[in-house]
Formats: sequence, C-alpha cells, structure tokens
Amino acid sequence: MKRNDIEFDPEALVGSVEAFAAYVQGKQKLTLRTRQLPLPAPIKPLQPEDITALRQKLNVSQAVFAGLLNVPKVTAISWEKGRRRPTGAALRLLDLVRKQPGILQGD
Repeated sequence: MKRNDIEFDPEALVGSVEAFAAYVQGKQKLTLRTRQLPLPAPIKPLQPEDITALRQKLNVSQAVFAGLLNVPKVTAISWEKGRRRPTGAALRLLDLVRKQPGILQGD
C-alpha cells in the first residue's frame, strides 16, 4: 500500500479516543460495534456416550453432575440416554468441562 493511499480522518480518531475514554471511565460499555472480538468456533453436538464419559471422568453421580452444571437431574439423564441434546450455553459449558475437567470442582 502506498503512503498516499491512507486517508487521515481526524474526526474518526477523536471519536475513537472519546469512546475509549468513556469505556475506561465506565460510562459506556464495550460492544462489538466499538471493538471486534473473535467469536469462538461453533461446538459440535455431543453424543450421549461423550456426556456419560465426561461425567465418569469427573467421577460423580448423575445427580452431582447435574448439580455442578446447574441443570435438573432429569435433564442430565436425558442427555446421557440420548432423549435430549444439550444446546446453547449448556453445550458451551460441557465443552469447557471436557477441555478442563477441573473447572467445575475448583481445581
């Protein structure tokens, strides 16, 4: 890129500095419009046997596993039996636990 291809916009620079100052002072929240953050990759659905293996790796009962995940016991059992599949935040949490098993137990 040639040097003369870059246009300097002083108003945009001042606006960016003011927005950042407002964020630092707690007057404005950081949003995707203010700053671009990389979003994590989508998570592949977990199979029932993967969820069972994860619980067994933690060495906890279904009731304790459900309590650690803050879901009803019947939900955790349904995931393990394949009647339901975890989605959304539950799927993200299970993925985090799979990668770092001690995260739920404070290790």
